[in-house]
Amino acid sequence: MDKICVGVDIGGTSVKIGFFTENGENLHKWEIATRKENGGVYILPDVANSILETLDDKDMDIDDVIGIGIGVPGPVVHDEVVVECVNLGWGRTDVVSIMRSLTGIDNIKAENDANVAALGEMWKGGGQGYNSLVLVTLGTGVGGGIISDGKILTGSNGAAGEIGHITVNFNESVACNCGKKGCLEQYASATGVVNETKKALAASNAESVLRGKEHLSAKAIFDAAKHGDAFASQMVENLCEILGKTLAHIAHVVDPQVFVIGGGVSKAGQMLTDRILAYYNDNVMLALKDRDFRLAKLGNDAGIYGSARLILE
Repeated sequence: MDKICVGVDIGGTSVKIGFFTENGENLHKWEIATRKENGGVYILPDVANSILETLDDKDMDIDDVIGIGIGVPGPVVHDEVVVECVNLGWGRTDVVSIMRSLTGIDNIKAENDANVAALGEMWKGGGQGYNSLVLVTLGTGVGGGIISDGKILTGSNGAAGEIGHITVNFNESVACNCGKKGCLEQYASATGVVNETKKALAASNAESVLRGKEHLSAKAIFDAAKHGDAFASQMVENLCEILGKTLAHIAHVVDPQVFVIGGGVSKAGQMLTDRILAYYNDNVMLALKDRDFRLAKLGNDAGIYGSARLILE
């Protein structure tokens, strides 16, 4: 039996778990519910039990497990201690020590979920072939993960890569969920582009197929732009301008080889990446121009791939 790596991605609704070979081949993946009752006390025991039961069901020996990597939605220090995880009900939690005692497996590491997603995309996704990248996830919010020379950039308190909370509008009056105002997330996320479009529709008389839509979505905005709707096209242009300029600033600090764009908004495809690159090139120094912009490939599995890869470092 080949040695296996276990990747775990703990989310607010479900926990994704996968068994992988050392070469990144997915052998088996599944999900369990995230039980957040009583401050999330059941989450890690549920994960441990599910891993051990699945090993038994698959006739795999625990001695064949190289280790377990765990992605969590919060800052992590020293690959093991979660500083805080509001979405799970956790305060400071020593994830690694708890999982070692529950499974008997010594090689366990934990890391922020966006960071392991970046590692997964570098290993087997849109960033394959590179060792320095910035992952940008454009979903309900804007997340990010930074890989430098093959290693996750975590920062002193595990909070590096929170690119969604870079201030891009110093005149914004509405607060972001983080408490600041004018964050990238307020404009470049799926939620942000919808909110900005609604405001722009209310403030203008421009004709658009978007006007009067009861349930406006980011997909509807991008679809309208693709079909030539001038108003929708301008809203997409605004998003790409803000994102392209912000990624230019990030490049001046971390100098990545490639930007990998993921999340639901990334389904807009090359229409999105081409425009972002144009604004990026207009706002970056000569030595940093024309970096690759790739679309993420692993989708919701990026976290389990990256968590598994984490323990091979």
